[in-house]
Amino acid sequence: MSEENKYTFENKEYRDTYRHTVSHILAQAVKRLYPEVKLAIGPSIDNGFYYDFDAPFSFTQEHLDALEAEMRKICKEKEKLERFELPRAEAIKFMEEREEPYKVELINDLPEDATISFYKQGEFTDLCAGPHLDSTGRVKGNGIKLMNVTGAYWRGDSSKKMLQRIYGTAFPKKDELDQYLNMLEEAKKRDHRKLGKELGLFMLTEEGPGFPFFLPNGMILKNTLIDYWREVHKRYGYVEVSTPMILNRKLWERSGHWDHYKQNMYTTVIDDEDYAIKPMNCPGGMLVYKAQPHSYKELPLRVGELGLVHRHELSGALHGLFRVRCFTQDDAHIFMTWDQMKDEIKNVVRLFDEVYSTFGLTYQIELSTMPEDHMGELKDWQFAEKTLAEAITEIGKDYVVNEGDGAFYGPKLDFHLADSIGRTWQCGTIQLDMQLPERFELEYTGADGEKHRPVMIHRVVLGSIERFIGVITEHFAGAFPTWLAPEQVRVMPMTDRNIPCAKEVMQQLTDKGFRVTMDERNEKIGYKIREAQVHKVPYMIVIGDKDEEKGVISVRTRKTGETTAMETGEFIEKLAYEVENKLK
Repeated sequence: MSEENKYTFENKEYRDTYRHTVSHILAQAVKRLYPEVKLAIGPSIDNGFYYDFDAPFSFTQEHLDALEAEMRKICKEKEKLERFELPRAEAIKFMEEREEPYKVELINDLPEDATISFYKQGEFTDLCAGPHLDSTGRVKGNGIKLMNVTGAYWRGDSSKKMLQRIYGTAFPKKDELDQYLNMLEEAKKRDHRKLGKELGLFMLTEEGPGFPFFLPNGMILKNTLIDYWREVHKRYGYVEVSTPMILNRKLWERSGHWDHYKQNMYTTVIDDEDYAIKPMNCPGGMLVYKAQPHSYKELPLRVGELGLVHRHELSGALHGLFRVRCFTQDDAHIFMTWDQMKDEIKNVVRLFDEVYSTFGLTYQIELSTMPEDHMGELKDWQFAEKTLAEAITEIGKDYVVNEGDGAFYGPKLDFHLADSIGRTWQCGTIQLDMQLPERFELEYTGADGEKHRPVMIHRVVLGSIERFIGVITEHFAGAFPTWLAPEQVRVMPMTDRNIPCAKEVMQQLTDKGFRVTMDERNEKIGYKIREAQVHKVPYMIVIGDKDEEKGVISVRTRKTGETTAMETGEFIEKLAYEVENKLK
């Protein structure tokens, strides 16, 4: 981070410190206006902060408005934030005198040798490890917004008291706050759960929480996406396999999942033996490789799998298609020699480039390095991290380093996609694995005739087909490009007289492989057009008496709302070009 950006929101550490300070300003405002309220905790989080309170009343919008006004006042007071420490007994007494039972509990649960620190601003003091800004005057009051109130169990434990959590956000400039709030409003309109229902893409039921049902339009979208995935991977030299959904305990013990991931796995017993439904495709992929001998001449071997995986997610974490309990992971495992690693990474990034640009998504790359809890030798990690960094640099890409956040078996590159309204999504990842080939004793015969251990890349481009559908639904606001749209053309005869001609046009389009429907209801044409627009159909064809007389069709585009008269053959050529070239 450059010195000039050190105290800007470009710097995550400063951003978190700023928002944590605002959470204390919120707590100070609460204690000023409602001194009977008890304080719990108030951290910074992505996009803002929250604070949990135990209040004898329910916080309403009126309360939030009053608190915002008081927070702006505190900012103008420019109170200094002063840190001080107390021994355990004094710290407990300090909070007992202020009748703050949640703070007393937190202090009691700290380790015996823990430093117990507080931050004071004016008349308000809070238990906190920090860090904070040096003054409330550093915070711009007109850049603060309290967003909403939810329930939250104390310390996340459902057996404990339900508190009230006030969420807020803060920016150093009002126009940045306004921009963020506008983005949230736009995001509401684009919510894939709402659009999924309106467009007939998918549904979620009480009978299967976290297990999405894909409806006819959703299946067209999903299959079109998968067809594209297969076409791209074939061009990039991948073969495709399918591995079983249920495999026995011995396999998951060997892969390490039984010991490290069992709480997220669904298990069963078959013939008195433990089995698990796969949470990921990798162990099955190891068995595929191991099933036959390999030579160095076959490497790199690129093996893709669209595998349905199941993971037990907590019910509170489920969120539309973004967090589900079963999803199709677009995996690939690339087996290679160590000296092929750099070229393969470059090849994967080129594939990512092609796929993401097709959807109009840009990305940033994050290099995650060796975590404390890791397997393997330091020299291998250093070589792998260096190779990843050089591969990215050599193809002209930038990256940021995420220290210590690699997988336990190897470093990785994460691809954070930016959508049309500026939100980021982590979809693609390239993970180097030096451990599974060792655990499964994978081998290839080298040019020297000796047995060698391959190294492996795990990679996903979409991440999960289901989640990616959620991402692009919001990215396109449900108005999918023509090649992806479940319904590409809707034909609308103006009167019953025009139905035969409309059917003929529909048949010509259907014969060319386009997805076409016809609205022959006895409704006004304006009503039919509005309904097609609500369903976000890319093209609407209107056929009336004058069109029939001239031998043309009136084509209305979703994008511009303009209507153009053209011959059916001319429209078919235009449509074919747009679909074939996957125009956005």
